[in-house]
Amino acid sequence: MNILVIIPAYNEEKSIGSVIESVKSRHPEIDIVVVNDGSKDGTSAAARASGKAHVVDLPVNLGIGGAVQTGYLFAYRNGYDIAIQIDADGQHDPAELNKIIASIANGEADCCVGSRFVQKTSYRSSLSRRLGIQFFTWLIHLTVGKRITDPTSGFRAVNRKIIEVFANYYPDDYPEVEAVVLLERMGFRVKEASVQMHSRTAGKSSITPFKSLYYMVKVSLAVLMTRIRNVG
Repeated sequence: MNILVIIPAYNEEKSIGSVIESVKSRHPEIDIVVVNDGSKDGTSAAARASGKAHVVDLPVNLGIGGAVQTGYLFAYRNGYDIAIQIDADGQHDPAELNKIIASIANGEADCCVGSRFVQKTSYRSSLSRRLGIQFFTWLIHLTVGKRITDPTSGFRAVNRKIIEVFANYYPDDYPEVEAVVLLERMGFRVKEASVQMHSRTAGKSSITPFKSLYYMVKVSLAVLMTRIRNVG
């Protein structure tokens, strides 16, 4: 079974090398593609210097949706059976990879989301972030009738069928919540697995208070549109 880790990266020069090394040290059999999303720093050079990852350089910054879709297009064209998204900031622990791969590999799910909240972990987030996550959990339940405890988690694995779907379409901005609703509307089986996550190891988040508000409104509208339009 061919497995690919997709790492979208924007200005992650300080952390991308260690993330690649962490994945490869635990899973030397898994391939990696870093999608350098028009970074202004040395992200691409740092990823290439590792010698352990494919690197795709986007000429301009497309945002997280465009970068992730590029990774899925790479996976589709190169025949991978499973693709896994991992953030470039070190929050996602490669030691937890097998937990989200397992249900895909044994056919129990089409998509497995790594969740910080299925079981109690040491992860701690701000009150505003927790409220946002709870809101999107409620919104997903309202629209598709399913409870996803960590809908904003970008740590997720999908099978070949979903790789093909996402190679052709992937939500643009803050895509995680909308992607879950899209998959449920298309009849795919989405599950969660409890994983441990860490605080970012370098750099800073692009999410500001203003962007958080924009995120809430934009994603809510996108989810509602995905619920009512024909996506089958």
